[in-house]
Amino acid sequence: MSGGQEPAAAPEAGRGVDSGSAGGPPPASPALDVAVAAGQGAAAGGGPATAAGPGGGRTWRVTSLEVLCVLLVAAMVFQNQLVNLLDAPALRTGATVFVAICVQALPFLVLGVLISGLIAAFLPPRVLRRMLPSNDAAAVPVAGLAGLALPGCECASVPVARRLMQQGVAPAAALVFLLAAPAINPIVLVSTAVAFPGEPRMVVARFVASLLTAMVMGWLWIAWGRTEWIAERALRRLPDRANGSRWVAFVETARHDLVEAGGFLVLGGLAAAVLNVAVPASWFETLGGQLLLAVVVMAVAAVVLALCSEADAFVVASLPGIPMQARLAFLVVGPAVDIKLIAMQMGTFGRAFALRFAPVTFVVAILAASLVGAFLLT
Repeated sequence: MSGGQEPAAAPEAGRGVDSGSAGGPPPASPALDVAVAAGQGAAAGGGPATAAGPGGGRTWRVTSLEVLCVLLVAAMVFQNQLVNLLDAPALRTGATVFVAICVQALPFLVLGVLISGLIAAFLPPRVLRRMLPSNDAAAVPVAGLAGLALPGCECASVPVARRLMQQGVAPAAALVFLLAAPAINPIVLVSTAVAFPGEPRMVVARFVASLLTAMVMGWLWIAWGRTEWIAERALRRLPDRANGSRWVAFVETARHDLVEAGGFLVLGGLAAAVLNVAVPASWFETLGGQLLLAVVVMAVAAVVLALCSEADAFVVASLPGIPMQARLAFLVVGPAVDIKLIAMQMGTFGRAFALRFAPVTFVVAILAASLVGAFLLT
């Protein structure tokens, strides 16, 4: 019987080859199906990626999870060596500055993303558009004064400004709010009054110069700004949501904004810590008799130190020998443009926007502080 069956099997094999060469479907292979399904399951589940190796075996690909595990194990094994390597005064100072910046800014960043989520989920776009004048130039001062309503720092204003754009608010008005909110809100003004006791003019000068900077930037954007400089994701309109999904929208929006803005806050804080250590404190003592140089140096220091707007007044008030106009430049420039804010603007609005907006803001803030300081602080 076995000899009679062998000739009958040959034609079947021949037909299978002919069918494949003619473009027909190959014969089903249970082993192949299982391998494909396993590979798809691993990819969908986020586990370590595998690929079929020679002879039907699988080769493991290294993912970020494996790298993290190896680094953690290495850190535990070489703990003593790492402690000795990192136990340096400069590194300790940089770590302290980094932690201080993040700790100062994080609560206000959380406040900002919560407000951003509330705007996205519960405030219809038509309400926002009715609150501002239809004319963009007239909406600039209104948006600037609206900054009084957000008691936060510059980290909180970035996600809120993006959400305003996504809700249909003109970019000029949203950018004015971004610059004004961290500089003229009640908490910042109170902290400035406490840091400069007996100097109410400094509080007034900071309010006027910061508001002037924000409004001038808004009008400059209306005149020369281009929407294509802003990343498309920051301008994408948000659809109105049904009542049943508003809380879900709030949670998802706040979570997304916190993860995105928090990452750039960490990067900016790290850069600010490194530069903070590299700038000797003795440099500030030579600026007492050179007003113009003092203004420029303090403006650059505000960008480098990247202090939270609620704490910067105490820092600049403690520096000896600095003219009042230069201190004002520090307080006006810092909330408008600093390292961590530039990093967050790049991540939120795009590189093309940040590389144009930040330098112009820096120059406008210095001019506004110098002009207001000449009238109110001399």
